[in-house]
Amino acid sequence: MHPVIDTRGLSKTYQMGRVEVPALRDATFTVERGEFVAIMGASGSGKSTLMNLLGCLDTPTAGEYHLDGINTAGLSRNAYADIRNRKIGFVFQGFNLLARTSALENVELPLLYDRSGREFDPPKAAQSALELVGLGDRLTHESNQLSGGEQQRVAIARALVNEPALVLADEPTGNLDSRTSVEIMFMLQGLNAQGITILLVTHEQDISLFTKRIVRLHDGRIIKDEPVHHRTTREEAMAQLDARGQSLGEGRDGS
Repeated sequence: MHPVIDTRGLSKTYQMGRVEVPALRDATFTVERGEFVAIMGASGSGKSTLMNLLGCLDTPTAGEYHLDGINTAGLSRNAYADIRNRKIGFVFQGFNLLARTSALENVELPLLYDRSGREFDPPKAAQSALELVGLGDRLTHESNQLSGGEQQRVAIARALVNEPALVLADEPTGNLDSRTSVEIMFMLQGLNAQGITILLVTHEQDISLFTKRIVRLHDGRIIKDEPVHHRTTREEAMAQLDARGQSLGEGRDGS
């Protein structure tokens, strides 16, 4: 079976006037179905550029990207948008929910743009996705009636509703307090245990240790790709918070 992500020499260079600025250089790696991978790096390391390329939000300067067996090179703008909508579910740091709109309606939204011909019952599919993230009793609640953690759960349900091949999570705990961050990462572990492939971008070591594998970037290059030998559990993380009496990830630099 083909990998969900297969990059070969993926590179991105930006033109700043007459100066070329390489943001990503020769990134070659794969993500198999069912993996849970963290992309780590400081500000300027290239992780956001890589995220945009993997999310089909931008096109590479060089190299190839195969998404769930499809070579994305040379696709038209419409085809690029279509593969993005069909194959990828996005989770963002800022939740990106519609205000004054119910959780159910927020989760239904991607199905309105699905042009794959797959048959969905949007309300039923959205309800199932919300139940999957533990919000079956919050279907009619609007965004401003939900806590930050609940809003992020709605966003994760929205990412799952069209049954994507890949969930891309960009700093999904960045706007959450430490205990809520643990709960969200524990939930992502549970979703991954059900076979959902997740790629998470973070600059926080303690968050990355909830995943199964860490790919590290520096100056636009992959410098390390290694498994997580001891994954953090919810119980361990909560015990650390209680013992330290301080926030998990204290000293976040906001990058």
